[in-house]
Amino acid sequence: MADASAITYNALRLAAEHILGKIKEGKRLSTEDIFILYLGTIVNELKDVRSEVARLEDKIDKNNQRIDETNRRIDEITKSLSARIDETNKRIDETNRRIDEMVKSLSARINETNKRIDDLAKRIDTVQTTLLEIQKLLIELARNRQR
Repeated sequence: MADASAITYNALRLAAEHILGKIKEGKRLSTEDIFILYLGTIVNELKDVRSEVARLEDKIDKNNQRIDETNRRIDEITKSLSARIDETNKRIDETNRRIDEMVKSLSARINETNKRIDDLAKRIDTVQTTLLEIQKLLIELARNRQR
């Protein structure tokens, strides 16, 4: 198709040059001559439009390449960040596990301490009861002596 287009373009160019010669000679132009000049103008503009379309297509292709590269970079960064987030989550989980173990250990120690305090309180109560009994006996002895 490109060959037919090139042949047509060359034929139109030769016809336009022939008509240009007529104009230089001052001859009158026929309707066909005017039509060929008009067609030549349209073909030149079409050629310019095709060049501009080709330039814009090239620019679009370059922009698409840049977009593809940006998307690849975004994907790489997303993978990297996901890996870092996963690692951070693992560390958080490990820290939470250690905190839970520490809470368990401290709770056991607090419970043991509370039990020891309760035992001491019982012993103090027992000692206090014994002391009260001794005091009563001493008071009774002192009364018996005074009599």
